[in-house]
Amino acid sequence: MALRVIGIDPGLTRCGIGVVDVRPNREAALVHYGVIRSATDADIEQRLLTISNGIAEMLDSFEPQAVAVERVFAQHNLRTVMGTAQVSGIALASAAARGLRVGLHTPSEVKASITGYGSAEKKQVATMVARILKLAEPPTPADAADALALALCHAWRVGSTVTAEGRPGQTPAQRAWQAAEKAARRRS
Repeated sequence: MALRVIGIDPGLTRCGIGVVDVRPNREAALVHYGVIRSATDADIEQRLLTISNGIAEMLDSFEPQAVAVERVFAQHNLRTVMGTAQVSGIALASAAARGLRVGLHTPSEVKASITGYGSAEKKQVATMVARILKLAEPPTPADAADALALALCHAWRVGSTVTAEGRPGQTPAQRAWQAAEKAARRRS
């Protein structure tokens, strides 16, 4: 049985969405991709509501077993970081409200997972996403390609098996790694 993962590339103007099914052998199939847009001239609360409603619709329509969200990182432009962080919070809350497991991944983690190189250019990531999903051309816009890359990265990291309860499973090595990470967090 395939694991369905929705990747969310948070953005206030364009929030990338990518949905993939990944089998235990790591073979992936495209389900959906696109962006949720908010009007740049709208008040911030209306923009966030638009994005929130769009994410909710995607989660309800595609019924993923897991959600991958890009981890917010510091940028030079504070306004961009704030909008990205707000949308990221919406994605996390929407997933939690549905009882979904969430993985946060940095851009370099995703790039390394998809291309083998943590500093890959966006074009390289999009090209590899197209190759992995057997698409004729890279998905556009870039936010959608990034969301698909997030979903693939997450499925490959957590294991693409599904338990009898329909939850993402993990390999023994992944369970051991996760236990070690939890132990390290408790010590710090």
